Amino acid sequence: MRYRVVFSPEAEDQLVALHHYIADAASPDIAMQYTEAIVSYCEGLSTFPHRGTRRDDVRPGLRMTNYRKRAVIAFGVDGEQVSIIGVFYGSQDYESVLQDDLDH
Repeated sequence: MRYRVVFSPEAEDQLVALHHYIADAASPDIAMQYTEAIVSYCEGLSTFPHRGTRRDDVRPGLRMTNYRKRAVIAFGVDGEQVSIIGVFYGSQDYESVLQDDLDH
C-alpha cells in the first residue's frame, strides 16, 4: 500500500524560506538540490509512513524524523495519507511552533 503525501501550506512556506536562506548563504544550485532532496525524502514516507519518532507530548499523532541531522520533518499519518506539517532547519524551536498551532 502506498500512502499519499501532502505538504501543508506552512511546510511549503518553510521549504521556500529554507531555499532562500541556503541560496543566500551558499548558492541557488545548492539550495535547489537540498530542498528537492528534502521533498524526495518526504515523498519516501509514502512507502514507510511510520518511521521516525512519535511525539504525542508535542501534539497528538505527531511523528518526527530528521533529514541529514540538520532538518526536522514533522508529520502525521491519517488513514492513507501522510501530512507534512513542518520542515524545521537547524536549531529552530519546532516544539513551540507546533504546540502554538494547536492553540489557534
